[in-house]
Amino acid sequence: MIGKKNILGSNVITQIGIVVRDIDKSAAEYADFFGVKKPGISITGPVEETHGEYNGKPLEGKAKLAFFRFKNITIELIEPVDGPSTWQEYLNAHGEGVHHIALNVRDSKGKVEALDKKGIPLIQRGDFKGGDYSYLDASGPLKVIIELLGHDVKKL
Repeated sequence: MIGKKNILGSNVITQIGIVVRDIDKSAAEYADFFGVKKPGISITGPVEETHGEYNGKPLEGKAKLAFFRFKNITIELIEPVDGPSTWQEYLNAHGEGVHHIALNVRDSKGKVEALDKKGIPLIQRGDFKGGDYSYLDASGPLKVIIELLGHDVKKL
């Protein structure tokens, strides 16, 4: 049961995002460790396609992405490329490591507004085929960035 104070309407973490310097090397290491096939690597689309924003401005940076989809969770490897982004900022400040935890939510825009009122501001957002994402800076209270994924809401 989800607590009455849970403004997200979900307490199921669906993804852990890890920022890396070399996605090809890291994906091979993860595949070897878990004994699975190395996933394909994609790159985020241009701002005209993603409508991405970073700190309230058009998102210049892109990222290479690899997804390891397990039964209970997805591990997303992220290699920042081509300019400023929350991924590059994290890599510069902390090095490689866990960047975010993600949850599927309904009404991601409303959830972003509610979290902002609680002192957890939006730092980056964008669209992808089939949904949208929002990164919120919960590094103060939760010590990690939270990602809200607005897709597959029928399954929530």
